[in-house]
Amino acid sequence: MWRTFSRSQLAALAATIVDFGTLTLWVEVGHQFYAYGVALGACMGAITNFLINRYWSFEAHHAPIHGQAFRYALVSAGSLVLNTFGVYLITERFGLHYMISKVTIAFLIGIFYNYPLHRYFVYEPNPQSEPA
Repeated sequence: MWRTFSRSQLAALAATIVDFGTLTLWVEVGHQFYAYGVALGACMGAITNFLINRYWSFEAHHAPIHGQAFRYALVSAGSLVLNTFGVYLITERFGLHYMISKVTIAFLIGIFYNYPLHRYFVYEPNPQSEPA
């Protein structure tokens, strides 16, 4: 379990770099509204995360990709909503910089929402590779 958790956290780090990079380009270079950048970054990060998790973190290429992709899309949609509205609410309510809000919300959602749902719903453990 620790191996899978560690790998999924590295995948999350790669996805976070894509997510935050997209957000930063959208806002700082493109001068666009940060909430839209949060959503766009989350989508780009989700694609990155799905592919790394499927083939490396959870080694879940035993299952058909379309089923995993559908379940991942459901989890990612929930994550996108939680991230976007969480960042917006914290930024507007407490007057924090959007990036501070983003880091806080992303960490909480990653640990308490994304990892458990990815592990047990999206990439259901392969019974042949998981100890009982």
